[in-house]
Amino acid sequence: MMSSSQSGRKRPSSSPSKKSTAKTTTTKSTTPYDRAFLQHLIDFGIYPDGYEYPDGRVPPEPENIEEIRQALARALSPSFFSDQDFRDFKRADTNAAKERQVTTSVIPIIHGDLGDGKCVAGEIPFTNLDPLTDGSLVSGNPDLYYGARPEQLDRRVRTKLHRRIVPSTQEDLPILPNFFLAVKGPDGSAAVATRQLLYDMSLGAVGFHSLRAYTAGESVFDNRAYVIGCTYHAGQVKMYTCHPIRPATPRARPELVMTQIKAYALTSDADTFRQGAGAYRQAMVWAKQQRDEAIQGANKRVAVLVAGVSPDDNPSMSFTAASIDSITHNSQTTTPSLVHPGSDTSADELSLEYGPPPKRHKVPQPPVQTTKSAGGRKKTD
Repeated sequence: MMSSSQSGRKRPSSSPSKKSTAKTTTTKSTTPYDRAFLQHLIDFGIYPDGYEYPDGRVPPEPENIEEIRQALARALSPSFFSDQDFRDFKRADTNAAKERQVTTSVIPIIHGDLGDGKCVAGEIPFTNLDPLTDGSLVSGNPDLYYGARPEQLDRRVRTKLHRRIVPSTQEDLPILPNFFLAVKGPDGSAAVATRQLLYDMSLGAVGFHSLRAYTAGESVFDNRAYVIGCTYHAGQVKMYTCHPIRPATPRARPELVMTQIKAYALTSDADTFRQGAGAYRQAMVWAKQQRDEAIQGANKRVAVLVAGVSPDDNPSMSFTAASIDSITHNSQTTTPSLVHPGSDTSADELSLEYGPPPKRHKVPQPPVQTTKSAGGRKKTD
């Protein structure tokens, strides 16, 4: 006969592991495939195209929407898209039964030569970015995104804003993404693609807003869009912007608004294909211009703050991390605080307006006087 102590030893060998497994498998993150995903974004002030507030008001469109449309409508040379290109595209679209086939055989005909391949990536989870809402959503994961080379932006800025503008822990991948593509196969859902794009573009808009706030020393709500994105489904491309708008109350979260700007049925005919594919390529150009201008502004501000020298006074100055280190090591002046004059809010705080308060990370600070900074040591005023 088995004693009670013996039977008690047998039960823990199986039942606790089952309970533990149940606890781990029932916890999951919300994805764009979940029906609650869109409402979750809305609850956190992230609005899809066509959204209306409960009182009937509508979020503002970006003030530069017509400028963007004009940029997309700039005609490319007919040599970019021949009739044979259209036939190849339509054949590829017809034969693409799965999403992966669309991404690898259809989309390349649309975007053509990507130029610098170091500025584009895809299917890379944005695991390095701070949560956009409450942490319950999966990481962003665009099918394709376009950004800047990391070395384009001074490493000090990348360090300060890495949880906003550096999507992956693999730090040689593109940063500051502001062009996104969401693809679905013929049997996929256009609604899912739109939700996915809204999420990815919002992450990009937060990063861009954070970099501009860092450069200005204060939040800048100019009601302009600097992020663009596309969905592709069943031969149709829809193009959108996403931009932040000022919060209703001082301590509220800024809201993010998605706005459709164009749509093209690319399989319709050769002329429509030329228009749509041309708009896509012009969108790539427009997005790069926004990135380059934002990065140039941030690099110039670092040069001014760290070196105490205006880049306009010394056009030959190179705004690389190495040159700033060199200038600072030879300077006897104290590095100014990265705070906009007349503002009591630091650039670090300005970059953390979205999502739950993240853990504060100790990061290297610019050198003070002639000594090298110690990693993680904060400068005292």
